[in-house]
Amino acid sequence: MPIDINELRAYKGGDPEKWRKYQRQRFKPPEHVDEVLAEDEKWREMTKEVSEIRRDVNKLQKEVIAPKKKAKEPCEEEVAQMKAMQKKIKDIEAAMPEVEAKRDQLLSRIGNIVDPEVPISHDEDEDNLVVALFPEPLEAENAGDKPLLPCPIGKIKYTMPAAKPLQHDDLLWRIGGYEPQRGSNVAGHRGYFLKNAGVLLNQALINYSIAFLGKKGYDVLQPPYFMNKDVMAGIAQLEDFDEQLYKVSGKTDDPTGSNEKYLIATSEQPMCGYHRNEWVDDKTLPLRYTGVSTCFRKEAGSSGKDIRGIFRVHQFDKIEQFCLTNDSFEDSAAEQRRMLGAAREFYESLGIGYRVVCIVSGELNDAAVKKYDLEGWFPGQNTYRELVSCSNCTDYQARGVGTRCGTKKAGEKGDLNARASYCHMLNSTLCATGRAICAILETYQEEDGVRVPEVLRPYMAGMEFMPFVREKMEEGKPKKSKKGKK
Repeated sequence: MPIDINELRAYKGGDPEKWRKYQRQRFKPPEHVDEVLAEDEKWREMTKEVSEIRRDVNKLQKEVIAPKKKAKEPCEEEVAQMKAMQKKIKDIEAAMPEVEAKRDQLLSRIGNIVDPEVPISHDEDEDNLVVALFPEPLEAENAGDKPLLPCPIGKIKYTMPAAKPLQHDDLLWRIGGYEPQRGSNVAGHRGYFLKNAGVLLNQALINYSIAFLGKKGYDVLQPPYFMNKDVMAGIAQLEDFDEQLYKVSGKTDDPTGSNEKYLIATSEQPMCGYHRNEWVDDKTLPLRYTGVSTCFRKEAGSSGKDIRGIFRVHQFDKIEQFCLTNDSFEDSAAEQRRMLGAAREFYESLGIGYRVVCIVSGELNDAAVKKYDLEGWFPGQNTYRELVSCSNCTDYQARGVGTRCGTKKAGEKGDLNARASYCHMLNSTLCATGRAICAILETYQEEDGVRVPEVLRPYMAGMEFMPFVREKMEEGKPKKSKKGKK
């Protein structure tokens, strides 16, 4: 899923120095641009040489060999010369795909542009930019000075929301909502069974999310849970294959192993391929989809991190916003703000406090020009935790899957806008159900149970309260159940 090579070609109107700047902003080597250009120069020289030799062959054939043959004069030497030239053409053309493949592989290391709002930093803890808070802090409510937003995390000062005593894993256990040890016995580390209230909460969040986005005109998609490697490679970064993605193995339908498949880490991935190799009519844009899927992630590099409860697990359900716009950056930027607004409205309806941060440049994935995270307030942990990621990937992913939205009108030589256009693709979590459950439990905990958010009650058969049915779990020793109040 690389950028357009013409963006680096000065003779085509590109600006390689601009892309060196973006690489530096992402804390990636700017020399990557020069390595691409060097390999591209080889490819162009080979293309030029083939063209020149072919021209010379045609000239030799037309001006020398053909007249001599017509005059019945000997021309064996010229014919031999022509055959040598034709062989050289074949040799060069045989070598060109390897040079082109190396150039494109180098090109794939170059990330997208960086939006001007993005903080240029590699330090999330200090420099992520807080752009919104819900609810407004006490300072604003008491006619004090409202925190100046946007403001870097390391500098912003305000009264944090109230804390509460219990954390999500303990609460989920006490309401009889999950069985972590039995899950680990079956599926290994981070395995779990949801049970009773846990299942009801999970399904309620799924159904409420679908209804929530349905009212906003989204089409609902439930995608395949695994993808062919060639399609996944057009979307996912190379390191994702090792750090995130599970490979599906099996010899029944693919005895040679030539058609590798990978489990999806998010429905964004298969939805990127939903319009693969299509030309989308501009008049139909924007397209807005609700992706509903189970997701599978290795969570490599997260050993020992968030091992309690269901906050960070290998398998979870997620409802995703996925949108396509035309190739106008102004339009896709507006769509990103709209998608973020939908996520904020969703968590406000659930009564979950949050802050929205604009992520620093050094933590952006290659495709995203800007990413907002909505971090929910977890009163049991007395901290904010990520619930939503909302990214504008412009045409980066669309190029990887060949999703176009028409052609531009012809322009002057070197005019980048004269090229074929690709859709802009955007993605945003609406609800990763496991994390949302954790936030709900900590937010709505009471002395003897957990109150159900009002908007979820119609999806939980009218249940308003989830009572504690057992005591706190001792490590490795599940307690016997007891009856709680209804």
